[in-house]
Amino acid sequence: MSTPQRRPPHTEASAGAAAADAVAAASVEAYPRIVAALIRVTGDWALAEDCAQEALAVALERWPGDGVPTNPGGWLMTVARNRALDVLRRATVERRKLRDLALLTPADGQPEPETGEDVVDDRLRLIFTCCHPALAIEARVALTLRTVCGVPTGDIARLLLVSESTMTRRLTRARTRIAQAGIPYRVPSGPALPERLPGVLAVLYLLFTRGYVPDGEPAFAAEAIRLARLLDRLMPEQSEVAALLALFLFQHSRAEARRDAAGNLLTLQRQDRLRWDRAAIAEGLAALDRVRHDGPYAWQARIAACHATATSADSTDWRAIARAYDALIGIQPSPVIALNRAVAHGHAYGPVVGLGLLEAARAGGGLDGNPHAVAVEADLVARQGDRLRAATLFREAAAMVGSAAERRALLDRAAELAR
Repeated sequence: MSTPQRRPPHTEASAGAAAADAVAAASVEAYPRIVAALIRVTGDWALAEDCAQEALAVALERWPGDGVPTNPGGWLMTVARNRALDVLRRATVERRKLRDLALLTPADGQPEPETGEDVVDDRLRLIFTCCHPALAIEARVALTLRTVCGVPTGDIARLLLVSESTMTRRLTRARTRIAQAGIPYRVPSGPALPERLPGVLAVLYLLFTRGYVPDGEPAFAAEAIRLARLLDRLMPEQSEVAALLALFLFQHSRAEARRDAAGNLLTLQRQDRLRWDRAAIAEGLAALDRVRHDGPYAWQARIAACHATATSADSTDWRAIARAYDALIGIQPSPVIALNRAVAHGHAYGPVVGLGLLEAARAGGGLDGNPHAVAVEADLVARQGDRLRAATLFREAAAMVGSAAERRALLDRAAELAR
């Protein structure tokens, strides 16, 4: 009797690794597309997510032996659709849903293409539904990460510093809220779109900020950039979407240069600009070039572009940055923007001007207990020449911050000035 031929173990292992990589790559785009399409047809968020997850599991089982299909995303959609059909048939749901599900795959059995108006509409609907103002901001963030980005619940729980069971309950409550409140699964139209879009962008901004802060989780920033790229691709006519993407790219371009070899935070002035991501800056400039309106993200992106394109700290166009902050505070007044405006004017016109604007920013009490306001005062006082007073202020700011990395950086500045 002949012995069946087996592939060498190393070949099987490499095939498995290649299949796993292919599943991971396909899931980035395919998972939210599948979930969005199934939610549109069935209205059942849990069913849609379960079927998408099962399709990924089937791919991990079959692709090592069968090979990666020509259209991985379409293959996953077909498997998820068939699973949903099976579940709905067993539940004997109305025939309309079964008919609509059948339309997700063409009659010839070939997987659907990964482009088209329905795909765009589905993904936009999903983003706007997850970011609906009827949901609490934490729920919007979690639901966006889970449903739009496909981040596992356990990972979201870790990112948001809660247990997996707690996060599971939060997601369940959010989906229930969508169903009970009758939140429509659609992109707003007419005047409702400009009213709702800022809320969607605010969720992305929060995601990015949580990843960009010194002790933040980089995965947040990466997902925010990915979502901003997706939203920009789906809504190319919206200037604030392009502006937000540009802002993220300019900020994130410095990610690798923000710390020294010992892991200590470096101020913008002390970073090695050769380590900045020039490809990200170029992409950001291209996005900013498409901005045609002067919204809050547009002005922030222009400010970030001034920093990103300066060849050195000394060559930074602080007067342009100061003018941008003058415009920004006029349309989005806030204590934090007022604080940053004081910094810009302090660099552009001298520390006396900066301290005057800082005092005005503090007048309303919005910066009480804010360590960054104390640190800004310390920097301005140091540039006036009062090193000992500045060192004391830097130590005060260090005692107020919650980030260990920021605390070390502030104490280092204090030590330098006290010498």
